[in-house]
Amino acid sequence: MIAEVISIGDELTSGQRLDTNSQWLSQRLGDLGVTVVYHTTVADDLQANVRVFRQAVERADVVVATGGLGPTADDLTRDALAATSGAELVLHEASLEHIRGLFARFQRDMPERNKLQAMFPAGSRPIPNRNGTAPGIAMQLSRPGGGPCRLFALPGVPSEMQEMFEQTVGPAIACLSDRPRVIRHHRIKCFGVGESHLEQMLPDLIRRGRTPSVGITVHAATITLRITAEGATPEECLAAMQPTMATIREALGTIVFGEEDDELEHAVLRLLDQRNETLATIEVGTTGLLAHWLAEAAAAGPGFRGGIVAPGESEFAGGQDLLSREAAGAMAEDCRKRFGTHYGLAIGAFPVVDPASDPAPFYFALATANDVTVKSSTLAAHPAIWKARAAKQALNLLRLLLLHTGEDA
Repeated sequence: MIAEVISIGDELTSGQRLDTNSQWLSQRLGDLGVTVVYHTTVADDLQANVRVFRQAVERADVVVATGGLGPTADDLTRDALAATSGAELVLHEASLEHIRGLFARFQRDMPERNKLQAMFPAGSRPIPNRNGTAPGIAMQLSRPGGGPCRLFALPGVPSEMQEMFEQTVGPAIACLSDRPRVIRHHRIKCFGVGESHLEQMLPDLIRRGRTPSVGITVHAATITLRITAEGATPEECLAAMQPTMATIREALGTIVFGEEDDELEHAVLRLLDQRNETLATIEVGTTGLLAHWLAEAAAAGPGFRGGIVAPGESEFAGGQDLLSREAAGAMAEDCRKRFGTHYGLAIGAFPVVDPASDPAPFYFALATANDVTVKSSTLAAHPAIWKARAAKQALNLLRLLLLHTGEDA
């Protein structure tokens, strides 16, 4: 079965509010073995809504919509569904009594407009909403040359929508197939090479149509490989994914640093904890981002002892130019000694970027009790990720040392 998720509201199409309902619904539909192929967002416009619903009914077996079920003039979902199905709106007395009861519970009179929330396209069924005045709508619509489309409209309030899906919509969708299926995903996190280079290291794994499928995404220089499998049970999905996961780990080696929600700071703190060792940081160009990440992830291990943010301050660099290799090394060693830690990580100042010239390097360094390693990099890619990329390069330098490898960050 394939599905379409529809989100309705001017606040979404105008960018005033982020649509998190579609993400949540797609994850739950995947858990039920339903592949979400389409996401559609539409404004509070009746004719636009009707066009969107008609298109969704034609191309999807399951349609789940959120929003537009309130009592105000811009809540048009029930009217759009009536127009889509060619049915008139009729009053559902039990739903009206429920709405009245909610107002009575809070000792308020029900406005006349709330009666609209008890109006349903003829032939549809209400989806109970225990905690709100907007019941959902369940419909079955015929499609030319295909089987029926099951359509579910839910309120846009996330807490109400999620409870209604779990209690009513999800079980109804699960019953649509005589051969229950589930879809599961597993994420493997990587750092140290570019996206195209990494893909070359995984021959044929990212081919379209492969089973299980492997998708690749990049965010702030971290590459995520997403393995997806379908099966009768979660255990069957995991078993189907295991050979692919093993191939990825073997092919990429230490480029893989974690799984699922792991970030590089979690991987580093776990390694420090295993060795009962500690770390301190000092930053110029990244203005405290590295320390922030490590402090936030401190639950992963007690190895982070603290950090210094030193924009424009050369006292930690032994009087050296903060843009220099020597400054990065001096800061790393000074930081390690000040905090009494096993390791000191330093990120030097960022150079001024001239688009007309070759990019100048910045330096980052790792100090241990025995020596200081200084590395250089350039401010490549978009400026929005310069700080994150630099912080991750420093973390990866320490991670590789802790893994006893000689690879470059």
